Amino acid sequence: MKSSSQKDAPVVFRKYKAVIAYDGTNFSGWQYQDNALGIQQVVEEVLAALELSSVRVYGSSRTDAGVHARGFVCHFSLSKPIPPHNLMRAANSRLPPSVRMMKVAYADEKFDARLSAKGKEYRYQLYQADILPPHLAPYWTYCHRPLNLEAMQKAASYFVGRHDFISFAANPNRELETTVRNIFSFTVRKAGPKYVFIVRGDGFLYKQVRSMVGFLISVGKGNEKPEAVMELLESASPRTARVETAPSRGLFLWKVFYNRRFI
Repeated sequence: MKSSSQKDAPVVFRKYKAVIAYDGTNFSGWQYQDNALGIQQVVEEVLAALELSSVRVYGSSRTDAGVHARGFVCHFSLSKPIPPHNLMRAANSRLPPSVRMMKVAYADEKFDARLSAKGKEYRYQLYQADILPPHLAPYWTYCHRPLNLEAMQKAASYFVGRHDFISFAANPNRELETTVRNIFSFTVRKAGPKYVFIVRGDGFLYKQVRSMVGFLISVGKGNEKPEAVMELLESASPRTARVETAPSRGLFLWKVFYNRRFI
C-alpha cells in the first residue's frame, strides 16, 4: 500500500524539444484545425498515447496547407520519464510515414519553440522544363517558360534588409502588431532545370515567402523588372493581383535558428 506522501506527490513534468520533418501534401498545415487534419493534431495524438494523457505541442511557426518541413521545431512537456532517443523511436513507430521526429532532446524550462527562435530559413523549389518528372511533382513547382536567373537574383537582393512587407503578404484575418520584417539573405540557385530560392529572416508574414517567390518568378519570365521589388516595398500598400502567390507544394521550412544551435 502507498503511503499518503506517495499518493500526494506532485506530478513532475519534463520539457522536450523536437525537430520534425513532414510531407505536408495531405495536411492542412501545422496548426490544429477543427475541420481539417493538421500535423500538430497528429503529433499530439501520438504523444498522448505515450503519456496516457493529453499533451499540448507548441510549434515554432505555422505552415500553410501543402507546405513541407525539413526542420520544424516544437516543444512539449511529459510526466513520463522517457529518454529523448526512446521517445523519438516510440513516436516514429506510431506517426504516419509522412511525419517524422528527426531529433528529440531535453529542453530548458525557458525554451519556447516560437518565442526563442531568432530566425528561420525557407526554401522554395521550382522545376523549369518541358516536362516535370512525376516523382518530383509533390515537392517541386513546375514552370515550362524559360527564366532569367540573373534578373531573379537581382530582384531577390532588394528584399534583403528591414522593410514593411505588407505588399508581399496575404491577410491573416487576425490583428498584427507590425508588418515589418528583417530579411537576412535571399539567394536564387540553379542546377540544370532546378531552381532553389533560399530566404532567411527573423520572421515571415502569412504567405510572405510564397508571395516573394511568386513575384521573382514573374521577374524571371520578364513580366516585371527587378526594380519593381523596391517600388512595391516603398509603397507599403496591401498586396494586389500583381503579386502572385507561388503554389504551396514547392515550399519547405528548412530550419529554425536559436541562440544555442539545436538543428
